[in-house]
Amino acid sequence: MSPRTEQFAVTSVDPPVRGFLHHPSHPNHLGLVFTHGAGGNAKGAMLVSIAEAFADAGYTVLRCDLPFRQSRGFGPPRPSDAQRDQAGLRNAVAEMRKRVSGRVFLGGQSYGGRQATMLCAAEPRLADGLLLTSYPLHPPGKPQQLRLQHFPDIKIPILFIEGTRDPFGSIEEIESAVKLIPARTKIVPVESVGHDLGFSGKRKVSDLPVRVVQEFSAFFAE
Repeated sequence: MSPRTEQFAVTSVDPPVRGFLHHPSHPNHLGLVFTHGAGGNAKGAMLVSIAEAFADAGYTVLRCDLPFRQSRGFGPPRPSDAQRDQAGLRNAVAEMRKRVSGRVFLGGQSYGGRQATMLCAAEPRLADGLLLTSYPLHPPGKPQQLRLQHFPDIKIPILFIEGTRDPFGSIEEIESAVKLIPARTKIVPVESVGHDLGFSGKRKVSDLPVRVVQEFSAFFAE
């Protein structure tokens, strides 16, 4: 039997939680809430592929739309959206904890991952660990505008998945930045891809989702 996926919505909380819930065939009782970047949504190829790979490995996965995307079908978030987007992730984690008995992890692509780190820096007991793909360390071409002021307050383990050609932060820049994080971290470089990790255009990194699950499971088994 294959993992089952269903549309998911909880509108009794504010912000609402909306997205897709992946039910594994053989649950390991662990949960992952994963969200999208500034230009994407929960239907993006990367999110779908990663969620399916985690579900195949036994994880219950919620890939969710951030509140800014629930309000607007396209376009980037505004600075004023950040607090509400973090509140949406908080609500999504709470819903996941109702569905699994084990640990719950939080993460996302780019902007979504950044909001997850800021939320967990402020609320260190919210999640049991973070999965970050393409963390946007700084705007392209502006390495002086670092987005790491909250890093010293993150107290939970983090797995970073980073393309070696990402203009939002080189591997060397990420390696320097994570030294500010007092929790355990690991950086997984993905060769020859940029911020999209190979999920846009003609080239696809077809084995990446399985690799992410393997790296994640090993990292969080320690």
